[in-house]
Amino acid sequence: MNKKAVTNWLIWAVLFFIVALVAGIFGFGLVSGVSYIIAKWLAIIFVILFIISVIAHTIKKA
Repeated sequence: MNKKAVTNWLIWAVLFFIVALVAGIFGFGLVSGVSYIIAKWLAIIFVILFIISVIAHTIKKA
């Protein structure tokens, strides 16, 4: 996984998190709930991909 792809996932996670916060502040319950779920899953995917890339980089160097 290259850095650009990981950065794109992180940008999407942050974007949906901000949308969830704004929707939550203004009381759009359904929008904030869906945005929060999407942001949570994108953040989980980002962490998993980051761990995989760190392990792959470590194995590649060895």
